[in-house]
Amino acid sequence: MKYIFLVAGKGSRLSPLTSDMPKSMFKLGAGMTLIARMVNLIRQYDRDADIVVVTGHRHKSIERELDGVTFINNPFYEVTNSIASLWFAKEHLDTENVVLIDGDIVMSENLVRDVLCKPVERPQVLLDSSISENGDYNVQTSGERVLVMSKELNTYYGEYAGVTKLDRKSALAMREEIESMVDSGYYDQWYENALVQMIFRDDFELFYTDISAYDWTEVDNVSDLIHAKNIHMSEK
Repeated sequence: MKYIFLVAGKGSRLSPLTSDMPKSMFKLGAGMTLIARMVNLIRQYDRDADIVVVTGHRHKSIERELDGVTFINNPFYEVTNSIASLWFAKEHLDTENVVLIDGDIVMSENLVRDVLCKPVERPQVLLDSSISENGDYNVQTSGERVLVMSKELNTYYGEYAGVTKLDRKSALAMREEIESMVDSGYYDQWYENALVQMIFRDDFELFYTDISAYDWTEVDNVSDLIHAKNIHMSEK
């Protein structure tokens, strides 16, 4: 499968820790960085993994950290959002089994093995239904399908876990939508907002997988960083 990591952002909520390094370069223990750990786990459970990393803030540090991946730089990371980063990588959306991963996500090994590296059967996002309050970017559902994703939801089924999995048809539809949005000046949006546009306008069928039984975190603050370190150290 193809895995696209979006790691361009400055991580301003963790400033000044992120002044000299991207969040993806945080050390989780024994010199292991967040991004290297995720890449290593993917390669362990998907021997044919094709990994693309879209960089921005302090990109040279990430380029020195990883071998055997395709790097794409978003030079406008300070004035854009993840939709622009994915726009720069749009040629990689013309393939089967594409996994889009926010660069500050840390997952337990069994989550990578059981869910992340499994072939895509239908377009889906990962969510955690155990987080139904104070979530960051949240998902409301109906049956098996996603109704909407937003930071503005007061009621929702679970928190989005920073991963979208697409088959070729849905990946091409996604590419067309982000091209249209960026061409219209919406380069300051999260790429997930393109999925929401597709749901509302085209009745796009987006499904979800609930990962509440697994350990994971998005690293947005110091407490999240401690959680990430604990996930890593518990598997040593």
